Amino acid sequence: MQQHKNTHFYALGLSYRKADAEIRGMFSLCESSKKQLLKDAIASGVESLVVVSTCNRTELYGFAEHPYQLIKLLCANSKGDVETFEKFAYIYKEREAIAHMFKVGSGLDSQILGDFEIISQLKSGARLSKSAGLLNAFTERLVNSVIQASKRIKTETELSSGATSVSFASVQFIINNVNNISEKNILLFGTGKIGRNTCENLVKHTKNSHITIINRTKRKAEEIAGKFNVVVKDYSQLTHEVSQADILIVATGAQRPTIDKSLLTPHKPLLILDLSIPKNVHQNVADLKHIQLIHLDDLAKITDETLERRKAFIPIAQGIIEEIQSEFLSWLEARKLAPTLQAIKHKLLDLKNTELDNQRKKFTDFNEAQAELISNNLIQKITNHFAHHLKADLDASDESIELIKKIFQIENTQNA
Repeated sequence: MQQHKNTHFYALGLSYRKADAEIRGMFSLCESSKKQLLKDAIASGVESLVVVSTCNRTELYGFAEHPYQLIKLLCANSKGDVETFEKFAYIYKEREAIAHMFKVGSGLDSQILGDFEIISQLKSGARLSKSAGLLNAFTERLVNSVIQASKRIKTETELSSGATSVSFASVQFIINNVNNISEKNILLFGTGKIGRNTCENLVKHTKNSHITIINRTKRKAEEIAGKFNVVVKDYSQLTHEVSQADILIVATGAQRPTIDKSLLTPHKPLLILDLSIPKNVHQNVADLKHIQLIHLDDLAKITDETLERRKAFIPIAQGIIEEIQSEFLSWLEARKLAPTLQAIKHKLLDLKNTELDNQRKKFTDFNEAQAELISNNLIQKITNHFAHHLKADLDASDESIELIKKIFQIENTQNA
């Protein structure tokens, strides 16, 4: 799995499994931070790297001599530090790293089982890396294999039936906990991907005609308003609109809180859902007794019959992953073995040509065609024997390749 000598493929990062929203917020990366991280990676000699940062996780998939190279890049471009990373993070290497990407991309490792939002983030991360020249053949093939697995799981199982995302879960929470939902004033602040999805789910499931959206960039809010027929207000009217709201949904991409108790109307009941990482609602709003604050980590704990039903499809999804992952590993091993097998064949051909030259000088009636046929057949059979041996014991193939190189005095071979 090494691309260059002494480098290995790693998957490392933090997720909702061990790191809460505060910790995940420290390591979250905005678009500009991702781009800077990739620039720093190129400067430090990293060959291939994909970065993913969502509300549930921040992960790096890439090649390095030691995982600290990648950890250092993450900490340098986020508010996180190495000590905190070591406490809450995970590091996978080689085949475990490959298996982890498949699990994440398939929705099996999502905070809400079957949430496929992550696959679009993985695609986006791969595109960003490719444009920066940081996507080698290995990583590109791996990402495409994960995408293939995700598509098949979506079409061949019901793992994503019903509530498939945090945005749906937030609307489900509102419906289950707010009386007369169709009459309430709902304010959506933020129009990123989660904000857009939440708006769509609000319109579809609440039958509410009192939905207002605000975004720092009004044009983005107007695009969504045109699609879903909701009201748009200027960012300058945020405080006024908050005072009129019964439900406030915050889904901005800010790196620090955008809502605190100074914006809230005293004694007026308000349900606030913070769907942002880092948290965009200041914890001080909890000081107000009439405020109910729900964060996306709270929403993810909500289980219903739909989510329970999905668990039955996990074995089928795992079978699909196993099949496509096996195909990827076969491609990988063939790619790794090919240069050595080619080098063996060239070495044997050199030996053959030297020996045939010697024999031509010794025998005047030397049968050129027959000698060529016999020697070429022998070379092919010998090469096939090596290929069978290497493929039969893939776990020991690296050691076998090194031994073959010594025996045949072959220079280091590079992957194509």
